[in-house]
Amino acid sequence: MSVRIYEADVLVIGGGATGSGVMRDLALRGINCILIDRKDLNAGASGGNHGLLHSGGRYATADAETAAECRHEGDILKRLAPECIDDCGGLFVAVDGDDEAFAAKFPEHCRVAGIPCEALSAAEAREREPALPEAILAAYAVPDATIDPFRIVLENVGHAERLNDSSYLPHMEIEGFEIIDGTVAKALCRDRRSGEAVEIRALQFINASGAWAEKVARLAGCSDVSLLYSKGTLLISNTRVTNGVVNRLRLPDDGDILVPGGTVSLLGTSSVTVDDPDGIAPTVPEVDRILAEGAAMLPVLNETRFVRAFSGVRPLLKSAGSEADGRKANRGFALFDHEDQGLSNFATVAGGKFTTFRLMAEKAGDLVAARLGNAEPCKTNLEPLPSGDALRWTEPGAAARDWYKRADPTDMVLCECEMVARSAVDTILADAPGAEDHMSLKAIALRSRIGKGACQGAFCSMRVTSHLYDRGVYDSPDGLRQMRDFVNERYKGIRPVLWGAQMPQTELAEILHCGLAGMDLAAAEEGADSK
Repeated sequence: MSVRIYEADVLVIGGGATGSGVMRDLALRGINCILIDRKDLNAGASGGNHGLLHSGGRYATADAETAAECRHEGDILKRLAPECIDDCGGLFVAVDGDDEAFAAKFPEHCRVAGIPCEALSAAEAREREPALPEAILAAYAVPDATIDPFRIVLENVGHAERLNDSSYLPHMEIEGFEIIDGTVAKALCRDRRSGEAVEIRALQFINASGAWAEKVARLAGCSDVSLLYSKGTLLISNTRVTNGVVNRLRLPDDGDILVPGGTVSLLGTSSVTVDDPDGIAPTVPEVDRILAEGAAMLPVLNETRFVRAFSGVRPLLKSAGSEADGRKANRGFALFDHEDQGLSNFATVAGGKFTTFRLMAEKAGDLVAARLGNAEPCKTNLEPLPSGDALRWTEPGAAARDWYKRADPTDMVLCECEMVARSAVDTILADAPGAEDHMSLKAIALRSRIGKGACQGAFCSMRVTSHLYDRGVYDSPDGLRQMRDFVNERYKGIRPVLWGAQMPQTELAEILHCGLAGMDLAAAEEGADSK
C-alpha cells in the first residue's frame, strides 16, 4: 500500500489558536511548518468559546498572574490584530444577592494585576448598558473586548502560508510516532477523508492539540502531561443584547457573563468536569441554569430569543484540588520539553486561555528555534497580522456591507440571515486556508457566517449545496450527505433552546429538509444499505 509523505522543518499538531499561532511564529523566524488537525481549524476549544478577549478582570481575584498575562496579551492583540477585535469594553456588576464585601475588594485585585478599573454609579452603569437591572450594588468598567476566534486563526495560517510556503492539512489524524534513539523521526497519520496512510517527517514536533494534548503526548510515550477536561456550554441570542461585555461581580460561576459577538450575544458559561473531550453536547438542564443565572444580571434575557447552544472543552492543567471542579483549576499554561521523557525533538504546550495563545506560541517557538539553531527572535509581538480577501467573511456584517457596497444584482445571496453572497463562497473555495477540491458545507461555514443566523441553516444549507453542485465541487450523492451532516450538527445546538420563536423556525426547517429535500429518507436508505 502506498503512503503519502510530507516533509518540513516542524510539524505542529492542532489547528486551534495555539497551533496556528506557533505556525505563524515559526514562519516569521524563517522556519517551515506543516500544521495538521484531525478535523479542521478551530474544531476544539478555540471554536467553542465565547470570544472574550479578557482584560484579566475575571481572574483578578483568584489568579493575579493569569489576570496580568491576559491584560498584557490583550493589549498586544488589540494593537496588532484590530480587524479581529471589537474593543467594546466591559463591566463587572454586582446585583441583588451578591456579596458586597467581595465586590468592594475588586478594584484592589485589579490594581495588583495592572488592570484599569473605573468605579461607576448605578446610573452610570445603566447609561452604558440599559439592559442592567435597577438594583445594582456595585459596578466597575474594565477594558474587556471581543475577538473573532475564527478569523484570527485563519489569518495566522494564511500569513504563515504566504511567508514561506508553510502548509495546513485538515482531516489528518495522528496514529503514532516512529521514534529512533530518543528522536521522533516521523508522525504516522491517517487522512480521515480518504483513509490513506500519511507520513510526516520533520526535525521538530510541537503538540498543540488542546484538550487532546495529553492523548497525543501518550502516543509519543510521554506521561508528564496531565489535563482536566472542563465542559462549558454557551447560548447564542439572535440579537446584540448589550453594547459591551457584562460580567457578574463574583467568583466565576454558571451564567455570569454575556459577550456581544457582532450582531448576536453569547451567554455562559457552565463548568462540568468530563472524562473525555469527544462527544460532548449542551443539555437542557445546563441551558436552564445558565439562563436563570444570566437573567438575574440582565432581566431582558427572559424575553430574548436564543437560536443555539454549544459546548466546548477547556483543557486545564491538572493540579491538587482541581480534579473535581474545573472552576478551581489554574488558567495558566505550561510548556513541556519532554527531555526528561527521553525525547529531544518533541514538545507540548497546554492549558492557557484563547487570550494568551500568542504568548503560548512564543514560548513554544523559542524552544523550537533554539533546538534548530535559529537565532531569530519572536516577532508576533511586533508584526501586525495581515488579512486577506478570503479570510474576512467570519466577521458579522462584513458580507452584508460588501454586497451592499458592490450592488451587483447578479451576485446571488445564498445566506439571507447573514447576507453571504455567492462571490464570498467562491473566494473561500479558491483561497481560504484548508480549501479543498471537495470542501464540505461545514468547512465553508467555519470560514464564513453561513448557518449562523436565526434560521440556523434552514435555507442556506440548500442554496450553498446547490451552488456547489453547479460549480462541480459536488458531483455525486456525497454532496447531499455533506448537507445532512451540516444540518444535523446545527440541530444539536438548536434542540436545547427549542422554545418560543425558535420552535416554529425549526418546524419550517423540518418542512424544507424533510418534506422538500427528503433528507430523512436519504438517512433511512443509508441505514438500510449499511445492514
